[in-house]
Amino acid sequence: MKKLSILLLAFVALIGFNACTSDDDVVFIANPDAEGIQFTNTFSSTYDLTVIEPEDVIERFVWNEIDVDVPTNLTYELQASLSEDFESMAVLGRTPKNNLDVTAQQLIKIVNDEEEEKEIEINKDEPITFYFKVVASPGTAQDMAHTSDVVSFSALLPSEAALTNFYLVGDATAAGWNPDNNNTPLFRDAENENIFYFTGRFAGGDGVEGFKLLETLGQWQPQWGLDNGELSSSEILGGDPSAFPVDADAYYSLTINIDEMTYSFETYDASTQATYNMIGLVGAGTTVGWPNDDNPAPDVLLTKSDFDPHLWYAKDVELLEDGIKFRANQDWGVNWGGGENFPSGQATGDDIIVTKAGIYNVWFNDLTGRYIFNPQVEE
Repeated sequence: MKKLSILLLAFVALIGFNACTSDDDVVFIANPDAEGIQFTNTFSSTYDLTVIEPEDVIERFVWNEIDVDVPTNLTYELQASLSEDFESMAVLGRTPKNNLDVTAQQLIKIVNDEEEEKEIEINKDEPITFYFKVVASPGTAQDMAHTSDVVSFSALLPSEAALTNFYLVGDATAAGWNPDNNNTPLFRDAENENIFYFTGRFAGGDGVEGFKLLETLGQWQPQWGLDNGELSSSEILGGDPSAFPVDADAYYSLTINIDEMTYSFETYDASTQATYNMIGLVGAGTTVGWPNDDNPAPDVLLTKSDFDPHLWYAKDVELLEDGIKFRANQDWGVNWGGGENFPSGQATGDDIIVTKAGIYNVWFNDLTGRYIFNPQVEE
């Protein structure tokens, strides 16, 4: 009788083990959405990019959400090309949502990249046709991807190529992992538009992932980072690069060259550098003019960063085509100029000559004397 009881308990345990094993082996199978995926918004036949700024959103692409009958993460990838067969293709963004904003700068970059890759010159005097499609993928199941029909529209590009910008994002930066949080820009070289600099504080250390670079505020794509220790981008990889690691909370100097695909990231000693209570912008190129007896302190004051006391910024500053300078504490004892280097450069002592009137977001670094004026749209 005792043996029978032991055998019965073993049998019950075996059944329970098999039941648990069966529960753990449940597999959800994604099914294609019979309705597929399509764009749901209406597009204009032609967009004029010559009358807007590069960072302006020209269109929000919207599509229906697909249903694959299983609990899984869906990723939507918006693709663009200059050919209907998508022989060469750019990823405008990836998102779990059913919409994505596209900026003028992104379309201009597609044309510039095509010219550089194929060593051709595209006629910009006439509207250029762009083709778009959206691809939805459940989880990592690329074989279950849904692809929309191709849509197209034309765009008239500005005669001058839009300059590339880079903005810091990540838990080692002031903005955190937020792509639209007054992200600090990198400072473009005055002579070579493919070289960028940044010297300042990074909050590194244990538990900190690091930082990446974004080309457009509010947009995760394109993003730049590392691939096996080498500079790379999401457009090159077809996926997100890894973050630049930051070993400690300290000051560093970052330089990137997107033409040669190289970078350097080295510690910087800021301990002996002066700090200032105020930094402002003055000159005939501002709406307040140069200081005089009637107006000895007309400075357009910049805001000091809470994250780094050597970084200063001001939003929506109106500039005129004339000379300007940065100065500390509303006095000429310490001042910075830049000569003919506009909209980005490094202090030389001469007045910065504004070559295009408009509304700008201004950033200044008092460690290096580097500055950048990023154009904005006047409301």
